[in-house]
Amino acid sequence: MFDPRRVEEIAAAVETWNDKLAEKLAKRPERRDNFQTLSELPVERLYTPADVADLDFARDLGLPGAYPFTRGVQPTMYRGRFWTMRQYAGFASAEESNQRYRYLLDAGQTGLSVAFDLPTQIGYDSDHDLAKGEVGKVGVAIDSLQDMEQLFDGIPLDKVSTSMTINSPAAVLLAMYIAVAEKQGLAPEGLRGTIQNDILKEYSSRGTYIFPPRPSMRIITNIFEFCAKSVPQWNTISISGYHMREAGCTAVQEVAFTLANGIAYVQAAIDAGLDVDQIGPRLSFFFCSHLDFLEEIAKFRAARRLWAKVMKERFGAKNPRSQMVRFHTQTAGCSLTAQQPKNNIVRVAFQALSAVLGGTQSLHTNSMDEALALPSQEAVTVALRTQQLIAFESGVTETIDPLAGSYYIEALTNQIEAQAEVYITQIDEAGGAAAAIEQGFVQREIQDAAYRYQKAVESGDRTVVGVNKFQSEEEEKPGDLLKVDPEVRVRQIERLDKLRQGRDNDRVTKNLAALEAAAEGEANLMPPIMECVRAYATLGEICDCLRGVFGEYEGVLTI
Repeated sequence: MFDPRRVEEIAAAVETWNDKLAEKLAKRPERRDNFQTLSELPVERLYTPADVADLDFARDLGLPGAYPFTRGVQPTMYRGRFWTMRQYAGFASAEESNQRYRYLLDAGQTGLSVAFDLPTQIGYDSDHDLAKGEVGKVGVAIDSLQDMEQLFDGIPLDKVSTSMTINSPAAVLLAMYIAVAEKQGLAPEGLRGTIQNDILKEYSSRGTYIFPPRPSMRIITNIFEFCAKSVPQWNTISISGYHMREAGCTAVQEVAFTLANGIAYVQAAIDAGLDVDQIGPRLSFFFCSHLDFLEEIAKFRAARRLWAKVMKERFGAKNPRSQMVRFHTQTAGCSLTAQQPKNNIVRVAFQALSAVLGGTQSLHTNSMDEALALPSQEAVTVALRTQQLIAFESGVTETIDPLAGSYYIEALTNQIEAQAEVYITQIDEAGGAAAAIEQGFVQREIQDAAYRYQKAVESGDRTVVGVNKFQSEEEEKPGDLLKVDPEVRVRQIERLDKLRQGRDNDRVTKNLAALEAAAEGEANLMPPIMECVRAYATLGEICDCLRGVFGEYEGVLTI
């Protein structure tokens, strides 16, 4: 892209400029000795063509909607349509969450995103002893198809796309969603949405796993196969870097570990007899948008380019849609502060803007009060309005990839890609993502990065406004915090008792036995799970059936 002779002249001019600047810096030094991104990548004083001298437009950038997709996966990006504004929501009962969904849709949200409570995430019904104190607290409680019917009551599933953040029991919740659509008279072929279904990051970062890795990977590939045939518009997995970032990893690690997990899922699908271009177009990704504004933009661009290369060169994917990173973004929950919570509105706005400038397909903006409680209605409205202000008032959506060609952005994109590739090579040498997790490698890397960041905050090397600098003696706390009624569990148990008394229990027993037999063999598990769900077997009964065959994973202790 650049004339080599002119690049040499520019490099020489910069060197002379730095020499002259040294005299001034001796009298008035810069704020600190070294500048770094949150990923600890060095930030130079000035960037010029000399920093991107090897940049090749066709190889490294290309055009939007074309390989290597650095500049975006759609030819017209937001000039065609905006990203899906998909606020993550769910709390207490299905009835209460349904009311919040209806409110958000009326307020202009363009897609649904379901948060499930912890018992649901680990496959327990609300009446299980381990569910005490957790029912409806961090998401909605879903025990059976009956709850799922209530959750989407009055919401036509052919008119909205739905993302469900569920992993180990993903097959069961997907089956429930399909069954609700059937009751609305809709064919599964018309359903649009995403199931997170990413178990590897649960082992390394989050902990809501049930089964050991091998049967978990089998369930995931069963979902791939089932949806390719029966729910073709459904995104069968959302390969998530978000939770690893929330656990403390850097932007570089987020790209590397997310794509390494993606490689493991693609390889598992191929090993199960699926074609890469059969499952590739329905893979999606989920990233965090953190505080380092420009690094985050470069991160999204690097992830797109690196995944395109992986799919084309490693797996031989021919379909361009198989080579695309289509991703949802959530602003960084871990960056929100309980101190001066209104500052979080500004943090979220910057993070959302970097996601848009980075080319996201879907976006959740966190609410200002989430460091204190589940989002109030006022707070979630402000969060949604933040997206709408970016879309309709900021002007950044009028042209595609507007920061392309910035010497710093391009240099940083190259750096993140190169360092992520080093990590992926290390993970390959360890035997792949699952093996690297079992060996504790990924966990240790995340823990070390989290420790370094926290140490920098506590020492004052990293400023967190309102926390370690610019504190206020008297801080106003939001008054309208959302509190989940403890009686939610009582009502859920009553519903469960009534359900079990009124359903055809012989049919439930028969279908659970069929699921157990399928799990002991090699058949695809989705059809028997569908039959269990239609018979109103509960989530806990279905997961207990699979626990009996597969066992439970104990986890890896890292030091």
